[in-house]
Amino acid sequence: MAHGFDKEYWERHWRQGGVGGRGPMGGNSPNPYLARETSELVPGTALDAGCGAGAEAIWLASRGWRVTATDISSAALARAAERAAASGASERLRWVEADASVWNPGTRFDLVMTHYAHPAMPQLEFYDRIAGWVAPGGTLLIVGHLHTPTATGGGQGHGQSQGHGHGSGHRPPAEASATDAAITARLDETAWEVVIAEECHRTLAGHGGVEVYLHDVVVRATRRH
Repeated sequence: MAHGFDKEYWERHWRQGGVGGRGPMGGNSPNPYLARETSELVPGTALDAGCGAGAEAIWLASRGWRVTATDISSAALARAAERAAASGASERLRWVEADASVWNPGTRFDLVMTHYAHPAMPQLEFYDRIAGWVAPGGTLLIVGHLHTPTATGGGQGHGQSQGHGHGSGHRPPAEASATDAAITARLDETAWEVVIAEECHRTLAGHGGVEVYLHDVVVRATRRH
């Protein structure tokens, strides 16, 4: 069954995802690409678009970044703030309830990232939008699910918002997926240096210990000065 990704959908998605961060979507570790792609960057300002339960934003803040983390779901942000308080990194985090398809931060960041976020607009247009928030010399990091016939359950194990996860029996619309080639084709080579663009496969433990197979796309690019 196809569905959209409006606020009502994501609020329901998060409220059904477990209480107090103990459900399948609330307690996940940051995705492995984050450390791989940012460990050599000098900490500065960062924006996490569609932050969900905040795993990636909290990971960055704990390493000295000043992070603005946005999500359309108040339920997701409440869970994220709870996790942040336990992490000791709250002072470097700012949580913003906003629809990233229309919201504008009014500034640019040294790092703009998104992890499996699905807003209420076509995926490639969303990536275009957040790319505009990267400061000269800054980094754009996109991590997304490829919704292929063998990976349609991609978000169930790593459900974070706007967002990560779709729920059993729900098929995201075609425009919610993008390949690495489709993403990089929209990054003007006179303005961007593409550092990495790849499609990866991995598995993780989903609800009830069932393995979830993920087909991911990862793109990192640096905005030229």
